[in-house]
Amino acid sequence: MKKLFYYTAFFLAVIALNSCSKIDNYPAPSDTINGSTIDEGTGATVQTEIGGGGTRVKLLEISYSANPTPEYFQSMQDGTFNDDKIFAATYKVSVEGPFVPLVTTDNTGTVTADSSQTIKLTSKATLNFKVQPFLRVQWVGKPVFNADSTVTVQVKITRGTNNANYQQDITDINLYVSNTQYDGNNNYDPRYSKLVSYSGSNGTALLGQVITITTTGGALPQQDVYFRVGARINAGLDEYNYNTPMSVTYP
Repeated sequence: MKKLFYYTAFFLAVIALNSCSKIDNYPAPSDTINGSTIDEGTGATVQTEIGGGGTRVKLLEISYSANPTPEYFQSMQDGTFNDDKIFAATYKVSVEGPFVPLVTTDNTGTVTADSSQTIKLTSKATLNFKVQPFLRVQWVGKPVFNADSTVTVQVKITRGTNNANYQQDITDINLYVSNTQYDGNNNYDPRYSKLVSYSGSNGTALLGQVITITTTGGALPQQDVYFRVGARINAGLDEYNYNTPMSVTYP
């Protein structure tokens, strides 16, 4: 009787193992979605930061469900995106970040605007989304080394949209300093970066003006150093709009 019990248990274990292996035999996802998020006013890609605080691509697999759970992957810093590990299916695709949402709803949940794109992904799809950034951050000249080996930069910040729902006051204008080009609110050297928060309309009063910012913490190290300015309003995902990273040669 004991042997019969062992044989039965072994037989059931083999069946369970085979069942699991059948489930795992599905091929890995290999289709690709790439593209860019573009400022509709300038034609340039919308700069962002890498990681969870930057622009993300939202996928809704509508061939599987009428009410699917969203899937996301992150954009690259320069506003382009690429994911080559996606299952073939039909998707509703949009991007989310520091810009006017592509899909908006009213207070009842009814969709009032929808600029997402629906695709049937069978191998590769390239998608470009035109958006209105909350803010535009533009360099004015190049960063300049001072006599004390600090660096001064100048930027101009303007609104990127006339949409009345996204005219909130500027809450932060930050100069980020980093030893890599992947510079931003998630990756900076706090010894030299200058972070300034504003209350009320104090930050907003700087719109359209040339803003001068100097690094803190004394002389910068004699190595490759990258500079970038980020600014944000209290809207959407509370993310920053950026200019492109820029580096200068140590004198």
